[in-house]
Amino acid sequence: MLSAYMDLIRIRFLMMLAYRVNYYSGIVIYAINIGAYYFFWNAIYMDEEVIRGFTLAQMTTYVAVSWMARAFYFNNLDREISNEIRDGSVAIQFIRPYVYLVVKMMQGFGEGLFRLLLFMVPGLVVVSLIFPIEFPSDPKTWLLYALMLLLSFLINSQINILTGLCAFFIENIEGMMRMKRVLVDLFSGVVIPIALFPGWLAAIVQWLPFQAIAYLPSSVFTGRTTGDAALQALMLQVIWFVVLIIPIWLLWRAARHRLFVQGG
Repeated sequence: MLSAYMDLIRIRFLMMLAYRVNYYSGIVIYAINIGAYYFFWNAIYMDEEVIRGFTLAQMTTYVAVSWMARAFYFNNLDREISNEIRDGSVAIQFIRPYVYLVVKMMQGFGEGLFRLLLFMVPGLVVVSLIFPIEFPSDPKTWLLYALMLLLSFLINSQINILTGLCAFFIENIEGMMRMKRVLVDLFSGVVIPIALFPGWLAAIVQWLPFQAIAYLPSSVFTGRTTGDAALQALMLQVIWFVVLIIPIWLLWRAARHRLFVQGG
């Protein structure tokens, strides 16, 4: 069974490889986004050395790493699940000898692995040649960040799966998917670091899983979060990963008795 799941990762990776030129252009687009943020924050800082615990160098690194990490953990599992529910092909998955939700996770990981090797890593190299990015010098920081990045993918994929499963109960979840994407980008800290949120909003976000996707790993990478605080950030990610399994399992259990086919 494990080898079958590994094959799913390999197949999705090869499928993505067929469209690799699109991702080369994506590196340019992401570099432009990072450049816009770089000049924006340069204007904000002016004569300030530190804003809410971020130096300008840390902020530049945070922006670059957050956007490039997004290339790895981003996927469209919610749309894939929604489409399979709409056309009824999900019914076939119920009789196959594997767990449907694990299949989607493995497919998403295959896509993420492709984005990591052919988008995130080369993109980060290109951006580091253009903007003043400070990479960690401690190998332990790199190792911790790699683990946190994997958890970022898992948590983001769980949120996408939760959104996609709503298609069992709502005929069209297009609006929900768009809202989810905005919430993830905003409250994960990709657009603005959570440390810069108003106090009341930052307090609310701390009780949501979104910060575990981008803000916590990027804070560790930039050196803003170190030592025991970095390990606590990792444990918070693990907690959210475990917690999100519960609503996914409950929704999947209810959905299996709810399926109806809209097409044919």
